[in-house]
Amino acid sequence: MARNLTYRNRRLALISFTVAAGMVGASFAAVPLYEVFCQVTGYGGTTQVAEAAPGEVLDRKMTVRFNADVGKEMPWRFVPAQDRVDIKVGEQALAFYRAKNISGRTMTGTATFNVTPAKAGQYFNKVECFCFTEQELKAGAEIDMPVTFFIDPDIANDPNLNEVTTITLSYTFFETEPDPERTVRTVTEPGKTDG
Repeated sequence: MARNLTYRNRRLALISFTVAAGMVGASFAAVPLYEVFCQVTGYGGTTQVAEAAPGEVLDRKMTVRFNADVGKEMPWRFVPAQDRVDIKVGEQALAFYRAKNISGRTMTGTATFNVTPAKAGQYFNKVECFCFTEQELKAGAEIDMPVTFFIDPDIANDPNLNEVTTITLSYTFFETEPDPERTVRTVTEPGKTDG
């Protein structure tokens, strides 16, 4: 009887440990899986990445507005260089954001992004973007950062987006520790880039 009870306790402990380990593993996998889901579906305003514009340009016009914010611990001035651009669906466009390090030290930052309305995210494609790399600015340095984008012509086939005429592209800069495996563009003074 005591032997059966010990066996059951060990078995229960092993099952409990396995379930707990599985839950910990699932929690670590949840963030990357969620990011992949958002990138594939455009969920939550996540934009897409493309090699180039599709070549097909529709007569439908859209307005793209630009928004810029910084995290509360980020002493940078960060603004869009233009308030908006009017483009045709499928047409490639270029816009700029400006960042200036107003702190007294070198800082590395990275930008998170999304579009609103969120349902338009799956059709908003970036070809080039400053958000693909970390940005390092020396104290007082300033930079104009480009983003090249287009709106996928498939948006015309989505009846849920027929009323959408304006998309807002938003970025928020946060300070990061430099990542040695990630490309970093360093700006030492206005208009001069080290890498």
